[in-house]
Amino acid sequence: MAKKERFLSLDVFRGMTVALMILVNNPGSWDHIYPALEHAKWNGFLGADFVFPFFLFAMGNAFAFVMPGLREKGTAFFLKKVLKRSVIIFLIGLGLNWLPFFKWQDDQLVFRAWEEVRIMGVLQRIAIAYLFSALIIYFFKNRGAMIISTLILIVYTWFCVRYDAANPESAFGASIDKMILGENHMYKGEGYPFDPEGLVTTIPTIVQVIFGYFAGWFIINKGKNLRMIRQLLLMGIGITILGLLWAEVSPLNKKIWSSSYVVFSTGLACVLISILIYLIEIKDFKGFLTRFFDAFGKNPLFIFVLSGVIPRLQSLIRIEDKMVDGKMTYKTPFRAFYESVCQPLFENEKNASLMYALIFIFVMWLIAEYMNRRKIYVKV
Repeated sequence: MAKKERFLSLDVFRGMTVALMILVNNPGSWDHIYPALEHAKWNGFLGADFVFPFFLFAMGNAFAFVMPGLREKGTAFFLKKVLKRSVIIFLIGLGLNWLPFFKWQDDQLVFRAWEEVRIMGVLQRIAIAYLFSALIIYFFKNRGAMIISTLILIVYTWFCVRYDAANPESAFGASIDKMILGENHMYKGEGYPFDPEGLVTTIPTIVQVIFGYFAGWFIINKGKNLRMIRQLLLMGIGITILGLLWAEVSPLNKKIWSSSYVVFSTGLACVLISILIYLIEIKDFKGFLTRFFDAFGKNPLFIFVLSGVIPRLQSLIRIEDKMVDGKMTYKTPFRAFYESVCQPLFENEKNASLMYALIFIFVMWLIAEYMNRRKIYVKV
C-alpha cells in the first residue's frame, strides 16, 4: 500500500518546512524581522520555532514510506544506506559552515582556518537525528521505538531541570559540547559559546523524527479517509495540550530542544498535516500553492543547501560603499540589492527585510520548479 498510494499533502508539508526554513534564514536585515519570522530568545515559542521540528517530523514521515522496502533488502543494505546518507549529510553541513573557505582580511583573501569552523549545524543535526532514529526504528520496531522515545524525553527532562536549563550560559549540555567540540568550533552568536545545534541537545531531535515516522505509519495504514483525518487531528490536539502541560515542568525551548518542545511541536505538526490531507487528498484542493510547495518538497535537502551556498559565495564579492575614517568600506551584491531596491520601497524596514526574503525564496523556487519539471531529483 505504501508503494501504491501517494500523498501529495505530505510532499507539500515537507516543501512548506523547507521554504519556511529558507525564509527565516535569509532576511534582508537581521535587525528588522517580524516576530512571526523570529526565534524566541530563550524560553517560549515564536513563529520560526516550529519550522525545524516540522522538517525533522517530515523526514520521519518519509521514512515510514521507505522502511518496508529497506526491511525487505536486509540489514546489510539498510546499514550501508543509512550510514552513507548520514555521513554525507553531515559532511555537507560541515562544508557549508566552512564555505566559502576564504575571507577578506586587510583587503586580501585569506584561507579560513579549520580552527574557526563551527562543527555542528542544521544539516549535522539532521544527519545525527536521521541515523539514530533509523537505527532505533529498524532494530526495535514500533513498540520498542515508542518506549525508547518516551524514556529519552523523560530522562532529558530530568537532566534539564536538574542542571539549570533556564540559564543559557550554563544550560544542560553546553559544558559537554565545550569538552567534545571545543569552544572555537561552537556557535557564539549570543556572545558566548553555546551551540543551539549542539551534540547533547540533538538527542531529543531523534525522538522528533521517530514521532514523524509514527504519524507517517499511521497515515499509511489508515489510508486516505475522513476517519483517519479525524483521528490524526484529535491526536494532534491532544499531543499539543500534553506539550503545554509538560512545559510547566520543562519550558518550551528550541535552543535546548526541551522535551515539552518536542511534544508540543509534534502535536502542531499532526494538526497541520491532518488539515493538509483533508484539503488536498479529500477536497482535491490543488493550485499554485500546492505546486509551489511541492517543488520544494521534491528536492528538500538540495534546495536548502543551495540556499546556504549562494549567500556564502557572494560574500566574496565586494562592492565599494563609502569612505569611513579615510578607509573604503564594502558591501556584498545581496546587501547592495537590499539597500538599493528593497529599502527605498518601504518606510518600515521590516517590510523591506521581508520583501528581500520573499524575493530570495522565489528565486529558490524557480530553481526547484525547473528541477521538478525536468524530473531532476537529487538524492543523498
